[in-house]
Amino acid sequence: MEMDKSIMQKAEVLIEALPYIQRFNRKIIVVKYGGSAMVDEELKHQVIQDVVLLKLVGFKPIIVHGGGKEISRWVGKVGMEPHFVNGLRVTDGPTMEIAEMVLNKVNKSLVQLVNELGVKAVGISGKDGMMLECRKKCPGGVDIGFVGEITNVAPKVIYDLLEKDFLPIICPIGFDEQFYSYNINADDAACAIAQAVKAEKLAFLTDVEGLYRDFEDKSSLISAITVEEAQQFIDAGGLGGGMLPKLQNCIDAINNGVNRVHILDGRIPHCLLLEIFTNKGIGTAILRDGDRQYCHSEENKKKR
Repeated sequence: MEMDKSIMQKAEVLIEALPYIQRFNRKIIVVKYGGSAMVDEELKHQVIQDVVLLKLVGFKPIIVHGGGKEISRWVGKVGMEPHFVNGLRVTDGPTMEIAEMVLNKVNKSLVQLVNELGVKAVGISGKDGMMLECRKKCPGGVDIGFVGEITNVAPKVIYDLLEKDFLPIICPIGFDEQFYSYNINADDAACAIAQAVKAEKLAFLTDVEGLYRDFEDKSSLISAITVEEAQQFIDAGGLGGGMLPKLQNCIDAINNGVNRVHILDGRIPHCLLLEIFTNKGIGTAILRDGDRQYCHSEENKKKR
């Protein structure tokens, strides 16, 4: 009896995923969710589907999300003008109030999407369980208001949720010693949380394909790079835009206990599944020095 080729291909895909499912079963993976994947409704549903699938095959995913574009939209709605210094939002009292409301609104919308797919999610901010303690961030000595730099992560509330089989969805609002609220860069929050829970993986969803040796040459995408190589890349001064602090976050995360970091293009449908469950991968993986890609064929190891 001749089998339908598409059916056989599905079987092959599932078998290819098996070693990855075995390797990362019961391991924590932190997904920093942002960029176009948060704005495009179809992409949003695909990201949530990916995270739910990770949960249902035995991973312990945590979503950390931003909401900068949505905050800017609401700041404009109330007649205020958004201001930025070195890419950081100037956050006065009224702006902070809007930011916290908007981030909690985004948070609960993501909770709803996960719940609709049959997985129980709980949305929290860094104020819950006194999770994200911070101090005022003053880039270049400039006071930009209620923008926080994380000083301590108390992950107990995250562990409690994971233990009870909930999927934590975290928005980056923290507090200082006087318990004032602070807006925290979502990349920084994801990095700090991943370090605190000793995550197996930290995945950044971005609006670029990954890390390039030469951004103008799209064939120069780096599939895998060690921490040492990444630091040399930064020191050489070849990086610009938002990738420099992102790559530094990746290095810091691995140096502080995270096993592997991925930079993924969130505009690609199901990018998380493609990077985590396939031999080829699609983004850039940052590895510990001397580490190798798990479960990849010898041929593919040479390619990467």
